[in-house]
Amino acid sequence: MIVIGRDFIYPVCLAVLFAYLVYPLTSFLEKYIKYKVLATLISVIITVTIVAGAIFFLYTQLTEFLGDFTGLKSQANENFGVLKERLQEKLPFVFDERTNINGLLQGVLGAQENLLRKVFNATTGTLVGLGLQPVYVYFMLYYRNHFKEFLFEVTKPSYHDRLKITLEQIASVTKNYVSGVFIVVLILCVLNSVGLTIIGVKYALMFGVISAIMNFIPYFGTLIGGAIPLLYTLVSPHPEKAIGVIILFLIIQFTENNILTPNITGGRVAINPLFTIFIIIIGGLAWGLPGMFIFVPFLGMFKVVCEHIDSLKPLAKVISPKNPEQLSPGLDWIKKQFSNKK
Repeated sequence: MIVIGRDFIYPVCLAVLFAYLVYPLTSFLEKYIKYKVLATLISVIITVTIVAGAIFFLYTQLTEFLGDFTGLKSQANENFGVLKERLQEKLPFVFDERTNINGLLQGVLGAQENLLRKVFNATTGTLVGLGLQPVYVYFMLYYRNHFKEFLFEVTKPSYHDRLKITLEQIASVTKNYVSGVFIVVLILCVLNSVGLTIIGVKYALMFGVISAIMNFIPYFGTLIGGAIPLLYTLVSPHPEKAIGVIILFLIIQFTENNILTPNITGGRVAINPLFTIFIIIIGGLAWGLPGMFIFVPFLGMFKVVCEHIDSLKPLAKVISPKNPEQLSPGLDWIKKQFSNKK
């Protein structure tokens, strides 16, 4: 069902996460603006403006980048020709007359170009399909008390205290997780862009932003994002810069996993790595890239519900990490090393 209703369900689920993200701004504006409808509208307009600006920037940069792709093919052939000559000098048995490496390389680059265009078009189509997002977010924020009252009305009075605690925990977990992930992504946008600029990679700002956006996918995001500028530098006029890109993203991967995420998002969702990987794969199979991000916080919501239903408490225990307090083992190891030296 979630696959069949993908085009309807995942925009609604994404709107729920955006509503939690925008809620602090809406709550702040409601303190100073008398009319709730106006405060909600202004908060949604501000959010839409920021998102639209980011999308427009990526659109212009990607359009220019795809226009240069033909030149990248020629440069890739040149780079590979140099590499092939050096390998033939050292390892003559690697290549022979029957090895049509240039044709293979052209095929790979052509497939990569087609893939980029398909991803770009699919992303644009998805954004057009998500045109109702601001409407969903607006009404979710405006009618948030109605949803809460509905749940209390359909629940037996004896369970009202438990329901209240459950809703408060879901709101706290989701709001802190989503806002924390966005803060981490913003920090990574700066770190990636500055690092790639220092290395001298063309389109550094675009690659920095795209690589940071990939971090919405837990565990794998930074590595996937780092592979994009790495592949570009390998076919650029200066392939030696790929070494700098590798070192940069290894540092960023360590920083994100052991400093940024543990201290900003922390253990808000509190799901063990095994189930996190499972839900990322399931989300990717069901809804593609959006599902890989959306499914994780919703599994966190489901875990909170399980913790307050006696028959489902064992399931919540299985999903939870064994030691939720240990959020940054890498950072803890560094601290121990310094403390031992003292």
